Amino acid sequence: MSKKLGRPTDQRLVVLYNQASELLWYGKLTTTVDRAKEVRKIAEKMITLGIKTYEDKVVVEKSVRKEGVRAASGPDQPRAEKVTVQVTNDGPRKLAARRKMMSVLAPIGEVQGEREKKAAYKARIRDIKFPLIEKIFNELAPKYARRNAEKNQGGGYTRIIRTGARRGDGAEMCIIELV
Repeated sequence: MSKKLGRPTDQRLVVLYNQASELLWYGKLTTTVDRAKEVRKIAEKMITLGIKTYEDKVVVEKSVRKEGVRAASGPDQPRAEKVTVQVTNDGPRKLAARRKMMSVLAPIGEVQGEREKKAAYKARIRDIKFPLIEKIFNELAPKYARRNAEKNQGGGYTRIIRTGARRGDGAEMCIIELV
């Protein structure tokens, strides 16, 4: 049973999902112990979901018309040529997992570097619509899948380190981080 954390259900879930998103994006989060225990549940479920489905891909070959090729009969008459292109799409399980993550996690985006030009930043993020979900599938899931295979275990992707009482209200604070 989950703790109430002194908030109504809708507010509590938003806080926990936002903190889980921050944990997955940055790898570390400072919060109270009770919140950290609740955030751990959400984050580990999202990582497990990513591990189970990150390899589910479908390769589709499509015929695409390529315009602008000059015909041999005359320079003014362009000819369309068919080219076969391989496209990699999400499989049904990965698509369902992606949609589940999108419904739960906050949409955290890439940050522009200090000395990075705006054009370079836009070019870097052009093809990425949901950077957090891409990070889960491309970085975290393969890393923890290897870890699970080496140690022959599942779960245990987070660590809670207690840091003492907070000044002011005396709430017990901790750092939760990805292992």
